[in-house]
Amino acid sequence: MKQDDDTLSVRAAELYYQDDKNQAEIASILGINRWKVGRLLSYAKDRGYVQIEVIHPRARRLPLERELRNVFGLRDAIVVPQAASERESFQRTTVAAAEYLATLRPVPRSLGISWGRTLQQIAADLPDGWTSGIEVIQINGGVTVNRRAGMASSTATAIAQKGGGTVTLLPSPAILEQASTREAIEGDRAVASILEAAREASAYVFSAGAVGGDSVLVSSGYLDPADITRLSELGAVGDVLGRYIDADGNIVDPSLNERTLGLTIADLRAADTAIAVISGRAKWPVCRAVVRSGTCSVLVTDEDCAKNLLKEHTP
Repeated sequence: MKQDDDTLSVRAAELYYQDDKNQAEIASILGINRWKVGRLLSYAKDRGYVQIEVIHPRARRLPLERELRNVFGLRDAIVVPQAASERESFQRTTVAAAEYLATLRPVPRSLGISWGRTLQQIAADLPDGWTSGIEVIQINGGVTVNRRAGMASSTATAIAQKGGGTVTLLPSPAILEQASTREAIEGDRAVASILEAAREASAYVFSAGAVGGDSVLVSSGYLDPADITRLSELGAVGDVLGRYIDADGNIVDPSLNERTLGLTIADLRAADTAIAVISGRAKWPVCRAVVRSGTCSVLVTDEDCAKNLLKEHTP
């Protein structure tokens, strides 16, 4: 457009968005036809003179979602607006994940879930009757090795009950003392059948943990701060299903991985619908590893995390 038209586009945008004039009224005021008014308004948006934002905690950032899908080849992406606090952003993310799960089509017959604070909150956010007849299957060990209440079993049970379905728990710790113990448990007929059912689930929902002393794997008694320090020195950026990965999504400690019971990261990568729900600055590195390595096909996250993913992406 000419310079005069550039100025005219700003005037048209002011009249349309600030003065609530319709296109016919703008055409009369500016002495142009309605067709040109439409062109001027489109030009103003394309040049960034007009920026439209939907202000609501449950709104979504559609342009960011579209860019994440295009850049990383995701099947879907859900991005919630950043809140004033990380706690509120986390809550917005889990609510969005619960809504996505409740509206997922086709409706999954069986749902494999991990456990942790994020999944616990998703379970709380799901409404009663979010689906009907769902089979919920725990996909990684979660029997605590201390006296804390079992987060894994309560989360899976709540999701199943609210979905009018059944729950299948994995009756084992997440991490065993010896690889041979893990092999023996996974070789048990009952446990093997649970894992087989888990591998055939219609969809998965999981989160990822940051490398830090506040990890649920530490609070549940599986690891101690010295373990976390060692894993960080090995290049770990976080864990998925209790399996610690580096920035490229590779296992950093094969011996620890051999002692970890449940589905593997490869199982998630092979799934058609693997929904990762990740929020918070501390989880930016592990979120990047999960997305770039193809460990999820759907990402639910907050605005700052999404922007960081796109900023850090190198084709």
